[in-house]
Amino acid sequence: MNEGRIHLYLGDGKGKTTAATGLAARAVGCGRRVVFAQFLKGSRTGEVSSLEALGVKVVRSEIDFGFCWEMDGGQRETCHAEQERLFGEARRAVMDDVTDNAGEIRENIFGASSDKPPNTCSRAERPADLLVLDEALDVVDVGMLDEETLKGFVMDKPESLELVLTGRTAPGWLMEEACYITEMKKIKHPYDLGVKARKGIEY
Repeated sequence: MNEGRIHLYLGDGKGKTTAATGLAARAVGCGRRVVFAQFLKGSRTGEVSSLEALGVKVVRSEIDFGFCWEMDGGQRETCHAEQERLFGEARRAVMDDVTDNAGEIRENIFGASSDKPPNTCSRAERPADLLVLDEALDVVDVGMLDEETLKGFVMDKPESLELVLTGRTAPGWLMEEACYITEMKKIKHPYDLGVKARKGIEY
């Protein structure tokens, strides 16, 4: 990973977080150090346990704020501050957080053999190779994170950092910067018939 690229998973369809989770699993399976930050999500979703078991550093809130459009002024203010805190934590994690149980994780994933992907032996000693900012575009869209803050980070990210952002839409400048843009378009979804989200499938 000499040149880190920017990936966007966009659209109103199911699959954005799922795709980002799959890429994170692939990267850590190849010995990459991964940070996965989730915004606007407080309840513990299924992918969190899986990612943590693989050794991914997960950055997320323990507060379940619910839907933005249902918040009153005080709740929005608290949520706004929490999203900014999460973004700051994610940004620091890719630069200077080197705490990692890499040896134990290598044994769990690859066993005791010496046939391991490159760089796993030094994973704890270097910054992240891949950062996922899940729902970051939506948190900007609803005014919980300043767009210029996100833009400043993206435009000045470490050259080798692979960066993934998810959300319904992306601003023009980010569409220009991105190397991968995938749209998840909803054709049909059980939610349209009043079916609630199912554990292990939607969350």
